[in-house]
Amino acid sequence: MPRGSSPKRERQYEHIKESAEDRGESTERAEEIAARTVNKERARHGESKTSSKLSREDMSSGERGGKRSHSGAQGRTYDQLYEEAKRRNIDGRSKMNKADLTRALGDS
Repeated sequence: MPRGSSPKRERQYEHIKESAEDRGESTERAEEIAARTVNKERARHGESKTSSKLSREDMSSGERGGKRSHSGAQGRTYDQLYEEAKRRNIDGRSKMNKADLTRALGDS
């Protein structure tokens, strides 16, 4: 976190970082996601000295996440399906797409 960040932004950073790690992101990637998100929120609220026009005027990350959350359950990701297929030693998995992997694993 940048020096001089408010306690609120510190908590926000930790929460986003933990959420990203829970989703399977590496610690390094989780820290990057958290820092970018918090920096954008700081820019949107006038808490940073410099910011791009896009950071100030684009949709907030919370709003974007809210819009995406209503798209319905789409099941496991391709990577999750592929890892499960690898674990079960399913032949031809490298040539399969998400739908193929889902069928091969017997998921609905």
